[in-house]
Amino acid sequence: MTVIGIILTLILSVLFPGIIAITKAKVSGRKPPFILQPLFDILRLFRKTTIYSTTTSFIFQLAPLVYFASVVIALLFIPFFGDTGVFSFEGDFVFFAYLLAFGKFFMIIGAMDTGSSFEGMGANREAFYSLLVEPAYFLLMGSLALLSNYISFAGLFSALHFNTDLAYLVIPVSVYVFLFITMIENSRMPVDDPKTHLELTMVHEVMVLDNSAFDLALIHIAGWLKFVIYGTLIANFLINGQESTLIKSLEFVGINILFAVLIGVVESFRARNKLAKNPQWIIMLSALAIIVFITTLIITSKLILN
Repeated sequence: MTVIGIILTLILSVLFPGIIAITKAKVSGRKPPFILQPLFDILRLFRKTTIYSTTTSFIFQLAPLVYFASVVIALLFIPFFGDTGVFSFEGDFVFFAYLLAFGKFFMIIGAMDTGSSFEGMGANREAFYSLLVEPAYFLLMGSLALLSNYISFAGLFSALHFNTDLAYLVIPVSVYVFLFITMIENSRMPVDDPKTHLELTMVHEVMVLDNSAFDLALIHIAGWLKFVIYGTLIANFLINGQESTLIKSLEFVGINILFAVLIGVVESFRARNKLAKNPQWIIMLSALAIIVFITTLIITSKLILN
């Protein structure tokens, strides 16, 4: 079943940006593009010649490959349909987080390697936002570990479903936090606008201004995969492991399509935050995660208030 999940993830990652674009076009009353248009754009990039600035070193050339590889390897830790991922061990969700951080670190130093003040500015913002959102992820995963008594992805999601009163509180908040962690990690609304071309307000896009052709294609594909990886984490909360493989596959596809549509709706109706407001907004996610964590401690009797 894990193999089926990985295949579906790869297919959905190709469709994901197209679904978001179609949703945004429908909401704004425009003619929607073809769902595979982002894939055609990637294929066009593959046919172009990569150009490197004379000011860059091997780090800039290596960064897209490391970033792409880190996302692909992170995918192998995600459980599918109640089964374990290709790799699974105690505390694997910690390794998962820092594996993605490792790829982002190379993208950051790759941007700084160009010697561009604009790309350095974007790298600074990317590092800062990642620093702020990290506590939300670990507080949330810690809450789920307390609730399920497991410290691996497979154990967490096999034990967490809508079968207890606490789950009805924790799971919706967890899905909400994961949704906006996805937006932050992929530099989307309301933190960043992937369509802007104003360098002073850009985050991720200004980091990849010097990337071209094959390297830029890898960066875009890695971003698509990250979307579906987080969508899969959300799907694991909702899919019942006792159902047939066909039903679970259909639920998995449906949840990820709904996730893409939801992102398109959010980006259509949610204005981009002012840069000065982004840190406070990201910290708000950590505040929600703290509430979930303390509530879990109290209800599971691991924290006793006198």
